[in-house]
Amino acid sequence: MRRIFLLFSAVTCFLQLSLVAQPETKDQPESRMEWWRDARFGMFIHWGLYAIPAGEWNGKTEYGEWIRHSGRIPLETYDQFQNQFNPVKFNADNWVKIARDAGMKYIVITSKHHDGFCMFDTKQTEFNIMGTPFGRDVMKELADACRKYGLKLCFYYSIMDWHHPDYLPRRDWETTRSIDGADFDRYVSYMKQELKELLTQYGDIGVLWFDGEWESTWNDKYGKEIYAFVRNLQPDIIINNRVGAGRMDMEGLTEEGAFGGDFGTPEQQIPPTGLPGTDWETCMTMNDHWGYNKANIDYKSAKELIRMLTDIASKGGNYLLNVGPTDKGTLPKQAVSRLKEIGKWMAVNGESIYGTVASPFSSTPWGRCTMKEEKDTTILYLHIFDWPADGRLIVNGCMNDPLEALMLAEPGKKLKVSREDDQILVTLPDKAPVNLSSVVKLTLPGPLDITNPPDIVGFNDFFVDRMKVELASDRPNVEIRFTGDGTDPVDSSFLYTEPLEIRGAVTVKARCFRDGKPVSATATRKFTMLIPRAPKHVENPTIGIRYQYYEGEWDSLPDFSLLTPEKSGSLPYFSFEPGNDQERFGFEYTGYILIPKRNVYTFFTESDDGSRLYIGQKLVVDNDGLHGLRQKEGSIGLTPGFHPITVTYFEKTGSKELNVYIRSPDLPKQLIPQEWLVY
Repeated sequence: MRRIFLLFSAVTCFLQLSLVAQPETKDQPESRMEWWRDARFGMFIHWGLYAIPAGEWNGKTEYGEWIRHSGRIPLETYDQFQNQFNPVKFNADNWVKIARDAGMKYIVITSKHHDGFCMFDTKQTEFNIMGTPFGRDVMKELADACRKYGLKLCFYYSIMDWHHPDYLPRRDWETTRSIDGADFDRYVSYMKQELKELLTQYGDIGVLWFDGEWESTWNDKYGKEIYAFVRNLQPDIIINNRVGAGRMDMEGLTEEGAFGGDFGTPEQQIPPTGLPGTDWETCMTMNDHWGYNKANIDYKSAKELIRMLTDIASKGGNYLLNVGPTDKGTLPKQAVSRLKEIGKWMAVNGESIYGTVASPFSSTPWGRCTMKEEKDTTILYLHIFDWPADGRLIVNGCMNDPLEALMLAEPGKKLKVSREDDQILVTLPDKAPVNLSSVVKLTLPGPLDITNPPDIVGFNDFFVDRMKVELASDRPNVEIRFTGDGTDPVDSSFLYTEPLEIRGAVTVKARCFRDGKPVSATATRKFTMLIPRAPKHVENPTIGIRYQYYEGEWDSLPDFSLLTPEKSGSLPYFSFEPGNDQERFGFEYTGYILIPKRNVYTFFTESDDGSRLYIGQKLVVDNDGLHGLRQKEGSIGLTPGFHPITVTYFEKTGSKELNVYIRSPDLPKQLIPQEWLVY
């Protein structure tokens, strides 16, 4: 098919490019975020031409929405899918009702993914859904259905575009596709025209969800320009942080000083402790792919999905759960089945999710907690993952005397509540009324009086020789008492007044007291003394590291000693440059690291896909497996001098990256200095 990208008049370009966002009042961002914060749960939909091959290409069945890149499909071949796209079973009302009945409050759908195909009626390119045998604007139908059933429609839009002749860079394997005449600024103007269509043809849009911003051609200047352009078209729209160029990989946060839009976007992960003071939304697949893959039936269970939703809400975030429709326009039956189960749970327990804020507790061993404030009361929703064997649910550190406790699944039946010191004790039924996750609604009077266990702050759980340990609480009206013999602190235990110095293995326990009475649970941390490893003698060291490069297809790190390398040699630092393959490869880097001081050192590998780090024969960091960019760490005691270091890495498909960091009590976390590596 002929690809045409229409030009616009000079006057139109001038008018669109000159729009500048007006300054906002203090209340405007809070006002527009209100519905989104209350919603907590939305449906992500990845749908496009990639649904036709359904994850399979050249006999391999591992692909998803990246199939054009990962399968290295030429542009002319991929374009033919447009002539085949005919989702005759698509029914917008049905999709929206499935989302609504699952308890979802908004839908985010791919208006354009990285392949450049537009799932809406655009006048900027013929590479869109109106040029398919289907010939219907699914975005218009979804907009109408969302208004009908009370959901917010939101659009995903990819900055990266593998199809447009002006988008740069090209795929690294597209060696015959010329960049002559390509103009990235002209591409940005094309984006603006499409965004204007999306924001003027379909009514009010809740969120504009950008993606594909990580390539070097995009920057914060473009991001701010697009953000202002979009907000002028719809002042109340919410825009994610991927409009800028400062997202910190899959963790989804924005680097300090970078432009961050309205909310962060963790991908396929839930922040361990939440992100206080930050609006964020975890997007996650229900199986292993975003786009439809007919071979992938490894779906998360409804129980797992509900607990993820609860976990995210308990940390103050939103959950954007993905489905990948088929080329016929239906949602996979496995996805629909799980959404129905989630909907049944939400029908009973939805009030414990909608409009809630993060848990006030630092730890809830039995499950999770969400919270609401209503008039003169505070409601704690206690989500029980592990049903207590003795029938007693213990809530630590809360000094408010409860007004009422009941199960959301049995609202007419009040539960017995009592107190022991700082603990509220709720007597539960013998069996959980809801197998997936039962919720206790605990109503308390007035402002919360909650004290979390004190923080036991040490650089690491391991040390050599000695280490300083501090105890801290965020409550000003408490004192901290502690022990070092493994017993629980009482009102006569040591009073904390200054940092502790530990010189041997010890278990520190600490608890907050007020007026001689405990007001928190007990915090525990075990510290272990390490015997540091001795260095090796190295003659005539040369700065750099040796490598062996392998080619193959793995789902986890292979035993490289059983394989024959394609190349070997030395490098100044960890690098993929010696490889001649952009995917399906592995490296083994070996050499020595020069350690400056006797201490405990923490090493980190950040990789996509798997990696490991060894000091000598000891595995220190295990970051193996197929995954997006992920960081793992491990610690070891070392003495000054040269220590053998080995880093292994493999890449299957998609993005590739490897960073190796080091940290010690005297050394801030940083990439291993190049001059510390020798062979």
